[in-house]
Amino acid sequence: MKIFHTADWHLGKIVQGVYMTKDQEYILDQFVRDVTEERPDVVVIAGDLYDRGVPPTEAVHALDQCLAHIVLELNIPVVAISGNHDSPGRLRFGSQMMKDQGLHIVSEPSKQPDPVVLYDDAGAVHFHLIPYTEPGTVRHLFNDDMIRSHHDATEALVNSIKETMDESARHVMVGHLFVTPKGQEQDNTSDSERPLAIGGAEHVDASLFEVFDYTALGHLHQAHFVGQETIRYSGSPLKYSISEENHQKGYLVVDLDQDGTVSIEKRSLQPKHDMRTVEGYIDDLLKGEVNEDYVFVRLLDEEAVQFPMERIRSVFPNALHVERRLPQSSHHAEQEERVARHRMSDMELFQAFYQDVRGENPTEEEEAIMAEVFHDVLNHD
Repeated sequence: MKIFHTADWHLGKIVQGVYMTKDQEYILDQFVRDVTEERPDVVVIAGDLYDRGVPPTEAVHALDQCLAHIVLELNIPVVAISGNHDSPGRLRFGSQMMKDQGLHIVSEPSKQPDPVVLYDDAGAVHFHLIPYTEPGTVRHLFNDDMIRSHHDATEALVNSIKETMDESARHVMVGHLFVTPKGQEQDNTSDSERPLAIGGAEHVDASLFEVFDYTALGHLHQAHFVGQETIRYSGSPLKYSISEENHQKGYLVVDLDQDGTVSIEKRSLQPKHDMRTVEGYIDDLLKGEVNEDYVFVRLLDEEAVQFPMERIRSVFPNALHVERRLPQSSHHAEQEERVARHRMSDMELFQAFYQDVRGENPTEEEEAIMAEVFHDVLNHD
């Protein structure tokens, strides 16, 4: 079975005040052309179809057009889940009616989930869908007070799936999670990835998914495997932050053999406008040819530059940000300050923030209020 694995479309995304809708439509057109040419058996979208719970009309239209072409015109089934940016209720609307057409969207967990079963010449492939879910929801679902973290919640859901797994079939898991090799805390792959929880509570141990022939993941924007080749993030199809400028964007083509053996190929998608850093002196940059990439400009000039954005946009009309490169001593001091703040407690960070904004220390009453807030957040459902 040939599977196209994609995720994190974030339709309706705004970067530095710029709507990315046209760029997203451009990249989806490429994706649909590839689907049309190669005719995979199924397209898997592992969450974050939209960038926010109430997406703009243009984003809804783009998704509707894309899915209608794949499902209704090409008769290729689509299997999708909601991510942490999506509104489960909005994605769920009409899902029962759309199943018969080949569009399978799951936005809420189930204690005894039924897989989406698709067939090829070798038999059945069961797709097990775990949408993004807060641990508190799963704790209530299973009536288990021991479920506190995303790992606990995922373990409960996977164990429920394992109870009824058909050993004669092949199995694919689709999830929107922060998976690491041993469940250890790791940094995000992009600044545009919203944290799923505070501290290490968001991380899930990859060993939970060893029972599946392939695990299609969403949430992290850089394509990579976790622990073993068959547990994969497809990454986002577009760059949504300058922290992603070195990512190779695209999707994954997964071939699942009759015995469950998997072969994986990365396919690239070419953006309408690249997102990259440009560095140089203002006079040199202004001599270049006009370029419409989304650029973050770092000026090397030591003296002040008048109206830098207006001048840069004469050459880079889609420039998103202009800054001056800090002297080495200032850069080093800034790094030391970041490290120092990284080691602060939540209350110390609040005190430092308050001091920066108000120029004075918070009162005991204000600190007590924040202590209650931290307690509620850290122990939220």
